[in-house]
Amino acid sequence: QVQLVESGGGLVQAGDSLRLSCAASGRTASNHAMGWFRQAPGKEREFVATITWSGLSTYYADSVKGRFTISRVNAKNTVYLQMNSLKPEDTAVYYCAAHSEQYSSRYYLAESDYDYWGQGTQVTVSS
Repeated sequence: QVQLVESGGGLVQAGDSLRLSCAASGRTASNHAMGWFRQAPGKEREFVATITWSGLSTYYADSVKGRFTISRVNAKNTVYLQMNSLKPEDTAVYYCAAHSEQYSSRYYLAESDYDYWGQGTQVTVSS
């Protein structure tokens, strides 16, 4: 079992930066591929970024590529999402998620690939 808690959200202006954190707890917390998703008002939840358990491979949605960076520090059981050059369309609740299989060399893009979810953190970008 893995428990996830996001933090770092807030209200910023367009062009600003934010760094989200996802603290994982549980005996195997650092052994799982992780992902970030977001859900804007009135829209379905969408994929943002993912990282393998080792941190060696990452993948991004086209809408955030070049602006967002996902990383992890397994010694701290924490995954980060550095968000630069924020736009109003980045406004959403951001969720981190963990894949159940340990030590997988893959990363995952679909919501259905993730078994553990945090409660979300709100990011609001004003124009």
